[in-house]
Amino acid sequence: MEAIFHEKQEGSLCAQHCLNALLQGPYFTAVDLADIARQLDEDERDRMAEGDVTSNDYQEFLKQPSSNMDDSGFFSIQVICNALRVWNIELIPFLSPDAGQARENPQNQRAFICNLQQHWLTIRKLGHQWFNLNSLLAKPELISETYLSLYLKQLQTEGYSIFVIMGRLPESEADQLLKLCPAKPEKKPPSKMTSYQFVNRSDLSAALQQATTIDQPVDTEEVRRKRELYFTRQGESQTGNNQTTIQTDAPSNHQGPISDLTEEEVLQMAVQLSLQEM
Repeated sequence: MEAIFHEKQEGSLCAQHCLNALLQGPYFTAVDLADIARQLDEDERDRMAEGDVTSNDYQEFLKQPSSNMDDSGFFSIQVICNALRVWNIELIPFLSPDAGQARENPQNQRAFICNLQQHWLTIRKLGHQWFNLNSLLAKPELISETYLSLYLKQLQTEGYSIFVIMGRLPESEADQLLKLCPAKPEKKPPSKMTSYQFVNRSDLSAALQQATTIDQPVDTEEVRRKRELYFTRQGESQTGNNQTTIQTDAPSNHQGPISDLTEEEVLQMAVQLSLQEM
């Protein structure tokens, strides 16, 4: 994911980071966006001045701070829209009637811009994969296509406003590279579980076989014999059942001879030993 353009958060310049992440390059600076904001302010003053410049409303308007930017570096949706206009790109509110297809099939879109209070972030497809390009993240975060819809709903629940990107985004190196070499999900350490499901009996047998080869102070011959006894007794009674759940609460710290354990305890011990190796 090194080829993906991703700016990390500086001050409150998330609008700049959001736009550059969307366009995949350093296209805008804070100065550029401030110029757009000032032009918007002047346009608003000109419209207000078309009325009575001596009115209280006009005088109060002049006293108000800019609604398009502030001293921290925050920029409004109007600034973002004007910045993208040069690319012939529009923002459509996610909940508007025009965004019906985007709500039903978000994976078919190219990108989304999201806002919560004074923070902007971009979610964009690069290659054939989706990425969270939030400037608060240390690096881009891969989002599976199946999770994309759930993630957008989560953002809505948290109060985010979501906008669909309409228009042709500029070509980027990351887009081309990820079409050839898709990013791989990062491996996460397995979580501790109190139960474990095996898809079928062959998977269960493989796990048990692996467990008996682990260097542990147990009588492996006794384990093998009792495992065979267990399957002999259980094989016919569970015909047609393709999923078995085993609770891994076996006495893994058992110090006595293996013959003191029941068949079920031996089975559970073997499963737990197998899980510890995963």
